[in-house]
Amino acid sequence: MRKTKLTASLLMPAAMLLMAVISASALGSSGGPAGGQRQMRNLSGHVLDHHDDPLAKAVVYLKNTKTLAVKTYISDPDGTYRFPALSPNVDYEIYAEMDGARSDIKTLSAFDTRANVNLSLHIKQSK
Repeated sequence: MRKTKLTASLLMPAAMLLMAVISASALGSSGGPAGGQRQMRNLSGHVLDHHDDPLAKAVVYLKNTKTLAVKTYISDPDGTYRFPALSPNVDYEIYAEMDGARSDIKTLSAFDTRANVNLSLHIKQSK
């Protein structure tokens, strides 16, 4: 009987430790901050002219600097654009064009940890 008590008293802490390790590893692989992975990012903003008026139907270009893939978006009537679900581990370059004029290129860095980023793109007056 003494042997059973001793075995049970040793097994209980070992079982609790095993459960703690399993729980910690499950949390670590869930994709949360403990796992070292970040959530997807959303990029949105407005396309504006040199007077800060919104520009509808401007073409917004988003380039993934890792794969060089380019996505486009035609700005809404109020000048807004949006690119949802972007990888957090990639730098992106973004600019807008309309009627031969274009904005400066802006960069969304992988070091920017914001989940929702808002960038205004100002199209310069064509000469």
